[in-house]
Amino acid sequence: MDKPDGRKRMALVLLCAAVFLDSMDLSLMGVALPAIGRDLSLSEGMLQWLVSGYAVAYGGFLLLGGRLADLFGRRRVFLLSLAVFTAASLVGGLLSDGWALVVTRVVKGLAAALTAPAALSLITTTFTEGAPRNRALGVYALAGAAGYSGGLIASGLLTEVSWRLVFFFPVPIALLVLVLAPMALPRVDRSRGTARGFDGAGAVTITAGVLLLVYALTETTWPAGAAAALLLVAFVLIERRHRLPLLPLNVFRSRGLVTANLAALAWACATIGWQFSAVLYLQQVQDYGALATGLGIAPMGLAIVVAANLAGRLIGRWGLGRTAAVGMLMQGAGILLFLRAGDTADYVAVLLPALLVHGVGNGLSFPSLNIAAVHGLPDEQQGLASGLITSSVQIGAGIGVALLASLISMGGPELDGYRFAFLVAGCFSLLGAAFAAFGLRARDSHETQVRA
Repeated sequence: MDKPDGRKRMALVLLCAAVFLDSMDLSLMGVALPAIGRDLSLSEGMLQWLVSGYAVAYGGFLLLGGRLADLFGRRRVFLLSLAVFTAASLVGGLLSDGWALVVTRVVKGLAAALTAPAALSLITTTFTEGAPRNRALGVYALAGAAGYSGGLIASGLLTEVSWRLVFFFPVPIALLVLVLAPMALPRVDRSRGTARGFDGAGAVTITAGVLLLVYALTETTWPAGAAAALLLVAFVLIERRHRLPLLPLNVFRSRGLVTANLAALAWACATIGWQFSAVLYLQQVQDYGALATGLGIAPMGLAIVVAANLAGRLIGRWGLGRTAAVGMLMQGAGILLFLRAGDTADYVAVLLPALLVHGVGNGLSFPSLNIAAVHGLPDEQQGLASGLITSSVQIGAGIGVALLASLISMGGPELDGYRFAFLVAGCFSLLGAAFAAFGLRARDSHETQVRA
């Protein structure tokens, strides 16, 4: 820990552990919801908000969280928000009232919205651009991608003992990070922004707009969607006139940032929407229990880990665009392979190959998109870019889950609904591959010519 490289490695591990927890909490409730509902006699609407409350707060406050990290110190924001996340996890495991549980989930989502961009910007400002930063971002992306799959697995295993363990599970990990992080994170954390002239109107409109957008997607309500559109238009007008805007619009001159965010939106629609649908398919069609569901998904998580470890080498050899495109094509292939599944599907012959192919593609594409989103931007915009890419993932998750859930319910016979949902998820992945292939590859070629 006394050596600079050793401290950087420790900081990376701790930051990625926090991001793993943030991502895991998106899916940790999934398999546990039926047990919570039976034990506490909660309605389906109340149970949905145990998931939606976290997602709405997470997606709504991400951009503001990234800017706060730039303005008030990434280290400070990271530690404070992680402390709130830990406390909300502990309290949630002790409560038995439905609305009180929802409130803890909303608080955790808000804390995660501050933790994630602060952690990513700490990584990008600690590691120099090029191979060191690419390797670090590859580990970060691995933590985020594996967190969601890990939550599905852990949810099944923990629910077999007690659903309260789903709430308590993040607490010891978060406490360990809080104890060690002050020793490992850079003590010099000077942001180049200033709180003077802070864009309050922009903060209110973008946060309310994204909150309403995610809510509208979750609840499929058009009035909320229309209100969200008006607020987002107002936000753009405010940013064009403000002296110190929350989101400098010139950041969108970066073709790589824009393309990476569009691809990440499609990536999340595909993979998170599909994983949500696949869990329901395993439980409702295949009659898997909580433990069987968790164990059945475990190979996909392992494939994500292996592929993400290889992603850095492939990016160095192929470039960001080609690696992301290949990954999303494989991810889409894994999703479409689920179309082979019927009322009864052999796990080894039908389900396992689809899970493995999807996991490999997922592990290759997510690191590439995260690197592309922050590549070439100055340090004072790293938190902003981190918040943007994470917001794209969360908004994409809301679109994917809401759309595929609607398709499942509207698809007529039960199995036909799932097949339609899998087909649409696969198309989202192909769309993301097109963004990466034509947007990021052109950028790779340009940068190669410049270096030459």
